Amino acid sequence: MVRGVGEDGPHPVDRHVGRRVCEKRISLGYNQSDLGRALGLTFQQIQKYEKGANRISASKLWDIARFFKVDVGYFFQGLNSQPGMAEGEAGAPAFDHDFPSTRYTIEIARLAPQLSSRQQKLALDMIREMTGKPEEV
Repeated sequence: MVRGVGEDGPHPVDRHVGRRVCEKRISLGYNQSDLGRALGLTFQQIQKYEKGANRISASKLWDIARFFKVDVGYFFQGLNSQPGMAEGEAGAPAFDHDFPSTRYTIEIARLAPQLSSRQQKLALDMIREMTGKPEEV
């Protein structure tokens, strides 16, 4: 059964697309005001899009994709469709939506590849030490 509007908060696809917009924006070094200005919107509207509280229209998603220089399909990457689901219904995400994707975690992920393997291991060891998480085998 297709989930209706307003049932239990934002639709999973809207949240996913909003999260992808947020991740791309941060990875490119833009803030919500920068994106809002480029699209003729307020930063509050960008905030609502990124949380999935407001749906992004097809034309606005097209504008966002052009601004980021990505294909519109980029925002849907990571969604799976499962057999037996109604057309247009979101499947289980290919990644953990509960992962705390903050400005800092995104920036760490963006910058880490610029480090040597040794530096990456040192950074990981430091994070493990700070969090009290032992090294995984």
